[in-house]
Parts: sequence; C-alpha cells; structure tokens
Amino acid sequence: MALTGLSSTNFDEVILGEGIVLIDCWARWCTACKDFAPVFEAAAARFERHRFVTLDTQAEPELTEKLGVSHIPTLILFRDGILLLRQPGYVPPEGLDEILDKAESLDMDHVRAEMEKEAASKLSDDRGRPRSTTA
Repeated sequence: MALTGLSSTNFDEVILGEGIVLIDCWARWCTACKDFAPVFEAAAARFERHRFVTLDTQAEPELTEKLGVSHIPTLILFRDGILLLRQPGYVPPEGLDEILDKAESLDMDHVRAEMEKEAASKLSDDRGRPRSTTA
C-alpha cells in the first residue's frame, strides 16, 4: 500500500473520514525517523484496511503545531475522526501492531458516549464552581 503525505490541503479529507488513520511524523534529519520508516511501511502492508500517512514536520510546521507534535518521531492515530493516540518516540514493530489491534477493538459508540459525558461534566463544573477572585 502506498503511503499518503499529509498536508494542510488534504488534512480534513484524510483525518475526518471513517476508519483508522495512522500518522508518522518525521523529519529528514531525524535518524530514529529513518530507522522507523521501514517499520511503518511494513505495517502499512500488513494492515491494508487502514490509512497510513506521513507528515514531514519541516514542510508542514503549522499542521505539526496543530497536531501537537513536539518530538519526532511521533505516531498519531485517529479513528473515525477522533484522536486516540499521540505517541512520541520510536515504536517497535510489535508495539505498532499492538496499537493498531487495540484501536480496531474499540467500541467507538462507547468512546463517543464517554467523550460526550466528559464534555458535559466539564461544562457543568465550569458553571457550578465559584470563580476565584484571588490574584
């Protein structure tokens, strides 16, 4: 399977669709990124039903910042448009397989329900708590 390059122009199309999208955030000068590239490509061949994309952090600094990437390499995983993982550092092949297996096994209806509950809880906390007036 060919890897897709992630950019500001194709971000919504790539990330917001259904299914699993795994992003490899890298830079040309990064040795660990170069070592990880064949691992990522091999996983793309094993998990053809998912989208594997690469983000050149030097070419896309605004998108890199938007995704909260502060170290490279970093793996980012979205499922059904929901951010599930941001993992800095080199991930070995078995770790990558485990990440994808766990993402596949998630009940996304449950994930969305939990996210809604958390958002509602934060909203009620913000409304119900007195604001501190101390400086």
